Amino acid sequence: MLLRDLDWLVALADHRHMTDTAAILGVSQPTLSRALARIEGELGTRLFERVPTGVRLNPNGELVVTAARDLIARYEQLTAELAGRLNPDSGVVRLAFLDSMATSLVPQILRGFHEHAPAVRVLLSQEPHHHILGDLRTGAVELAVTSWQEPGDFGWLPLQRERLVLVVPPAHRLRDRARIALTDLTDDEFVTTPVGFGYRTLIDGLFAEAGVTPRISFESADLATIEGLVAAGLGVAIVPEQFAGVSGTIGLPLTTPAARRTIALTWRTDQPLAPPAARFLRYLETAWPEP
Repeated sequence: MLLRDLDWLVALADHRHMTDTAAILGVSQPTLSRALARIEGELGTRLFERVPTGVRLNPNGELVVTAARDLIARYEQLTAELAGRLNPDSGVVRLAFLDSMATSLVPQILRGFHEHAPAVRVLLSQEPHHHILGDLRTGAVELAVTSWQEPGDFGWLPLQRERLVLVVPPAHRLRDRARIALTDLTDDEFVTTPVGFGYRTLIDGLFAEAGVTPRISFESADLATIEGLVAAGLGVAIVPEQFAGVSGTIGLPLTTPAARRTIALTWRTDQPLAPPAARFLRYLETAWPEP
């Protein structure tokens, strides 16, 4: 049954005359009669009874028309709400971001965008990269701030470049070194993120390039927690420079030039962004400084 059929059914119930209703709807009377016959055939019951002045609803018709009014009203509400969500001036942007961006880059971005588009709402999801990727693919989010560039149909707009440093406890034997090579750390235990995280893939790549197989003591999804575990003497870790020293650790530069990560906005390019999300992207493309 089409929504148009429900509209016609309600109109006939309101005007109670086949010819007059057809004229109001701008269709021929045979067309309206065939639509009514189709509806009654689908539902398996008559809905109208003929009377001298036209037609009137029978009890089954009253039930069906009441439901039809509810369905039409719900559809109109749906389209109104959807139009509001898609309005580039007052709609909704669904943005996912890495846990490590929660107190730094993302608040800065949101503050600037809110000044640019104060009526647009941004729904936030804070999660690891592999969850972000799944949400992008299913459409649960439209945009994401992450550090791992996926191949294929994904856009990539760099927002920030970070230096990675080694953090060690205050009493660590290498605390006074100016620079550290990963080969200097073969006797140390490491604290890092779990396997499957984009950050873990980056760190494993650095060790593989250096020919080092790290001994992992603890794993945590949160970089701030990792820095705290190092401060407690439970190992050493490679973290973005802004995390060094937060809990009393000592940050030491690494000799490898690859000890960096790029934070970027990513989105699917195999389908158009909704207008509010497209506006968010345009804002960052034009207003955000190139890292």
